[in-house]
Amino acid sequence: MTTTQSSLEAPANTPAATAPATGIARTAPSAAYVAWRARVQRRRWSILATRVALLGAFLLLWEFMARSHVVNPMLTSYPSALWPTFLELLNQGDLLRHTWVTFEATLIGFVLSMTIGTAVAAGLWWSDFAHKVLDPFLVVANAMPKIAFVPIFYIWLGSEYSVYGMAVAIAVFVTIMVAYEGFQGIDPNKIKLARTLGANRAQVLRLVVLPGSGPTLIAALKMNIGLALVGVIVGEFQSASAGLGYLIINGSQIFKLNVVMTAIVVLGVLSGIMYLAIARLEAALARRYA
Repeated sequence: MTTTQSSLEAPANTPAATAPATGIARTAPSAAYVAWRARVQRRRWSILATRVALLGAFLLLWEFMARSHVVNPMLTSYPSALWPTFLELLNQGDLLRHTWVTFEATLIGFVLSMTIGTAVAAGLWWSDFAHKVLDPFLVVANAMPKIAFVPIFYIWLGSEYSVYGMAVAIAVFVTIMVAYEGFQGIDPNKIKLARTLGANRAQVLRLVVLPGSGPTLIAALKMNIGLALVGVIVGEFQSASAGLGYLIINGSQIFKLNVVMTAIVVLGVLSGIMYLAIARLEAALARRYA
């Protein structure tokens, strides 16, 4: 390994003797490779420790400012007051019920948005005429403030299904545009090769365009899960009788800020878990198709 090699680039292993138990040739890691792995591991732990430190510093600053009345604790609460509220809501069963309602609605809205968005994007890729006709309408629809649709969805879909409508309305247009750009970014030489081998347009879409757009679709998943959650919370603010959004709006109306802040913290944890699940899926697919 040369001295100019990047510290994050894995050096090659050195060959070793055949393993006696299996008879399969194995490669023993070189000293340079072991040192590289150690650097990578230290970097991972350093990143994790920095994240924990930043979160701890934020919580300490929040606690200090509320305790010292730099900010009004009646309006912001503080971390040490949220734990008893969390335990109380947990023991009553309210927190788990409201969290599950929000998670379920988010998951349904997420699946619907990805399915509809990917299907529409595929249709636009299939027909350039349809794309040229619908493109300005999609841009305008994506730019519109979706909160204006809350009362309309409430009238059309009722109090239960309007939450799903908001989740889809917020997430689907971004999904369409991101997925379509990914489809358009496929190497035209691959498409030309598939057609030369006799593939029709449907086969090109199924065997070349969709698999080749994997990274773009994963990026759409990452955006979509957050947007679907935003849509669900907005819908719950308006019409729901359960969910974290309902818990937040109800707590603010009766001036229980501890309940509001606890629900917000749980919402942040929930969004982080869902994003982490998508990131794990991305890593698994990257390892499988590397």
